Amino acid sequence: MLKLESIRKSRTEERRRTLRAAFLLDSLSGQSDEAIAQHHHVSRSTVVLCIQKFLQFGLDAALGELPRTGKPRQLPDDAIAWVQHLACQKPKEHGYSYELWTYKLLVAHLRQHCVAAGHPALLRLSQSKLHKILRQGELRPHKIRYYVEKRDPDFEVKMASVLHVYKEVEIVNEYRRGEAGRQLGMVTISYDEKPGIQAIATTTPDRPPVVGTHPSHLRDGEYVRLGTVSLLAGLDLHTGRVTETVSDTHNSGDFIAFLQKLDSAYPEHHQIRLVLDNHSAHISKETRGYLQTMPQRFIFVFTPKHGSWLNLIENQFSKMTRTMLRGIRVASKQELIDRIHQYFEEVNAAPVVFRWKYKMDEIIIV
Repeated sequence: MLKLESIRKSRTEERRRTLRAAFLLDSLSGQSDEAIAQHHHVSRSTVVLCIQKFLQFGLDAALGELPRTGKPRQLPDDAIAWVQHLACQKPKEHGYSYELWTYKLLVAHLRQHCVAAGHPALLRLSQSKLHKILRQGELRPHKIRYYVEKRDPDFEVKMASVLHVYKEVEIVNEYRRGEAGRQLGMVTISYDEKPGIQAIATTTPDRPPVVGTHPSHLRDGEYVRLGTVSLLAGLDLHTGRVTETVSDTHNSGDFIAFLQKLDSAYPEHHQIRLVLDNHSAHISKETRGYLQTMPQRFIFVFTPKHGSWLNLIENQFSKMTRTMLRGIRVASKQELIDRIHQYFEEVNAAPVVFRWKYKMDEIIIV
């Protein structure tokens, strides 16, 4: 009785369970089947069936559904397992030119080889049924998901070093706010290159949106490639300001020119610490020669190989790609360069201090 009362009053139970619990409680209180049916606005046979299931099979059967007769399964478990196992292989392993299965190709292959494999029930397999079988096994053999292999044996150590830098910067920034902008002895710059930014020109002028006619800009699909440029940029993790250079290449000479720009941008008594990747230009003979002329001025903290996602400047590059560079068209390569510089002037007019949050609580400064 208490369980039935709880189910009937529940706000989270299924409607059919609360209704059937009410049938049983009303019946136990002495009400007739007809009266119960009229009170709950159902047929008398519905009430009778619920009570009969309770008397024959118990409370759980009365509140739920009894097994029903139906068409027997056409595909046995071993046939389903064979389909899923085959889907985990590549078509080229079976003599096809395809790299990935399509539903049409996989169905055709299954029908052709199912009898020899001992699964004749698959002769009438449809693409929709194949989809259900693959979904049952959580398989999507027509898709590729990319990942980055950890090829740096010191990945964790280098990652910890970078995160220690970010944690230190966070502490220093908090301290500076309390000290009313106290001067730093060291500045930390997140640096990277963004090569291959394309200068693309239209062949005809874009057409602007027109109210009631077309809602977006119209652009001819034809375009002209004018070349590419490389962006070298450093994000000041204390102020959010960006120092950038733009050139046709991103070799050692370009990197040294960027370091010289940083050198002129910060006071002489500051050390400049750069978080950067393992690009050859950063460790080349020319770069090392330049650094020797300025001892103790620059400190490099390298991200792990295939760990550029640890570099905060990547967030700035991502934002730039999604906003300023998205769909950009220029009349010349120089216009692209000028607009990139203008973009960073706008960024530096209202800088945002980036913070690294992922796994920061696991890093302890020692």
